[in-house]
Amino acid sequence: MPKVLVVDDEKDIAELISDVLSDEGMEITIQSNGKEAVDIALKENFDLIILDIMMPEMNGTEVCKLIRDKVNCPIIFVTAKNQLLDKLIGFEIGADDYITKPFTIEEFVARVKAHIRRENRTSNQEKNIITIGEIKINKESFEVFKNNVPIELSTREFELLSYLMSNAGIALSKEQIFDSVWGSNYGEIGTVAVHIKSLRKKLDEDEKYIKTIWGLGYKFVKVVE
Repeated sequence: MPKVLVVDDEKDIAELISDVLSDEGMEITIQSNGKEAVDIALKENFDLIILDIMMPEMNGTEVCKLIRDKVNCPIIFVTAKNQLLDKLIGFEIGADDYITKPFTIEEFVARVKAHIRRENRTSNQEKNIITIGEIKINKESFEVFKNNVPIELSTREFELLSYLMSNAGIALSKEQIFDSVWGSNYGEIGTVAVHIKSLRKKLDEDEKYIKTIWGLGYKFVKVVE
């Protein structure tokens, strides 16, 4: 369920936005005060923030300035202002969209949902990419890079590397690795060491990344100094 923060000192507008977005299956938090909105935006993880510009004490522009470098989710300004300069300033400080009052509910909901879909796609793509030191893998495209140079791996080598990097910093036994990558009914456990040797030859001859844990198995280091 997407979490949305609505910041607007006009109670009727805030409740209208809350009602229509709740009907779309979103969890809504309402704030009418800019300073309190900054506090909650920095404490909780929201999928989208809707900001009114014209508010007492601290306006939406100031709120956006204070949270933009610390909050990655889309920020939509909702305001009665329709000046080009105001829009340009909003985009300059990090807003992702600008909706002018009065607006149609249909367009408003469509734009909110579009931003959330876009954010979800970006998040899913980022989850498929793991970068540690000089090595980067894309689990979706089965690509491997070292210092941005493509490295050719077999399917099993890639699956092994992906498993190690997904569990970076954790000491994994040979049995864990074998069961997760090969499956307990396929091959022999000795194949783990053979494939580790092959990975090291292609990616890690200095053994900076893939460490042997004597008597147990292997660990892909989380941070390379």
